[in-house]
Order: sequence, then C-alpha cells, then structure tokens
Amino acid sequence: MHYVEKSPKVWSGICIGIYLVGMGYMGVNTLPDQFGLWLGMWPLFLLLLLPCLLVPISKFIYNRIQIDAETLRVGRERIPLASIDPTSVQSASQASLPTAAQQYATSMNTIDAPVPGLRAAAQGNARLVGGGWAVPMGMDTVVIATRNGEGLTIPTRDRVAFLNALGTALGVMVQPNPRP
Repeated sequence: MHYVEKSPKVWSGICIGIYLVGMGYMGVNTLPDQFGLWLGMWPLFLLLLLPCLLVPISKFIYNRIQIDAETLRVGRERIPLASIDPTSVQSASQASLPTAAQQYATSMNTIDAPVPGLRAAAQGNARLVGGGWAVPMGMDTVVIATRNGEGLTIPTRDRVAFLNALGTALGVMVQPNPRP
C-alpha cells in the first residue's frame, strides 16, 4: 500500500464519549432500583447518537482513499492507475492551493446526485468519484483526468500528500505550489 488517507476519529470519539458518560450518569442515579428503565434508555439515546455518527461513517465509506501499485481506490470505486492521465496529476499539483473559504465553497457546490439536473455531467462538471452524492462540507477536491478524457473529482483531506502519492505511483514528479 503506497498511500492510505485515514479519516479523523475525533468527532466520533467525542460523540461516543458523551453518550457513554451520559448513560453512566443516568445509571448512577437510577441503578439498581430502576434497571429496566435504564436498560430501555440505552437504545432510545442511541437514536440520538446515530445521526451524529452518520457523517463520519459516510466519509469512511465514500471518501476513503487508498493507492497501491496498480489501483487508486476512492470509496467504493477502483480506478486502474494505468487509466489516469499523468499530466492531469502534474497540473493539479501545480495549481495553487485553495483557502479554507474556497474549500467550503467548492464542497458546497460539488454535487453529483442521481437526480435529473443534479448529475455532474448535466452541469458540465467532472464526475464525483467514490459513490457519494456530494463532497462533505469543508473537504478539499482534486480534479484529475483519465486517458479517455473523463474528468474525475476526488474529495481529499490532504491534497498535497494525495497528489504526491498519486504522482509517485504514476512515476510523475509533482511539485505542489504553496498557498497564495
């Protein structure tokens, strides 16, 4: 494995920690007298925890990046490295790095939902890779091309590390530009 982009687990840890502390606090106040009530509250409060964990879970499923000797894997998609245009990786690495505000604006406008009018091709944009319908807010995106000319939008947490690893896997020298 040449490169694995791991997702941060801070938000998940905070949510699960608050859940466990809350359930422990309720247990201290209700146990052993009302064990049935306390046991019934676990799944009820779990319904509040699950929506908080849906975004990290979907990022793990749809935006996980792995590069090995032959394949670029983004989410549920596998792209052979032989089909990626090396010059598009070089040009993406030489583009100026976006600011945080530009990353938020780009992520809010990058949609590829399976709804008429919201497909990336219908809007004239590159196809979103990974299986998700949109880029999570605040994530950076890299647009590269295949040898067939198809544009691919790849959400990434670390643009420079991703492009360096992809360039190394393709045998291309990449020199990212500093922030403007």
